[in-house]
Amino acid sequence: MFTFCHDDDSQRRLAFSASLIAVLPVIYLVYRKVFATNQGPSRNSPAGSSNSTAASLAAQGQAPNAQKRETKSIMQPAKTDLAPPKDDPFTLEQLKEFNGSDPTKPIYVSIKGTVFDVSHKNDVYGAGKSYNVFAGTDGSRGLGMSSLKLEDAVPDYSVLDEKDMKTLNDWHDFFKKRYNIVGRVTDLPLTVVPPNL
Repeated sequence: MFTFCHDDDSQRRLAFSASLIAVLPVIYLVYRKVFATNQGPSRNSPAGSSNSTAASLAAQGQAPNAQKRETKSIMQPAKTDLAPPKDDPFTLEQLKEFNGSDPTKPIYVSIKGTVFDVSHKNDVYGAGKSYNVFAGTDGSRGLGMSSLKLEDAVPDYSVLDEKDMKTLNDWHDFFKKRYNIVGRVTDLPLTVVPPNL
């Protein structure tokens, strides 16, 4: 059998550990509150509390609207200088040539059969980069699923549910406003080919 010995030293250590565990969250919350007030909005509130921000500005002798925070979006704005869309035909096999592995060739991404030139975003779609899985292919299913898995980067998006289909359509709209359309894929799976083609 096991017997546990509780001498004074071990009881003091146990009491210290328990009190430390109880106090640490309080210290963290106080720390967050102090730095959230001094350094802008907290993580829980994207805009911060308007009352605390206004009170903070008033304490500094400024009017609430005097301080303007500059926000930086990670999304690139829509382009206004896009070329007219082209309708050049591409097979899925031909599209593979434009996967970013050859620096002398453009990088193409196809979504729902529309081929976009994403060459100016080589830092994202180029060889070894985060979204290269979609370069040189029609990865519609993966975009709809928000998946970077190679096995999901396929053109057959017929299996997507309503939510994922909305995501895919949002991606398609996003690309139409930012990248030149250079053609269309002619051999999409029959499950996703619109009836008028």
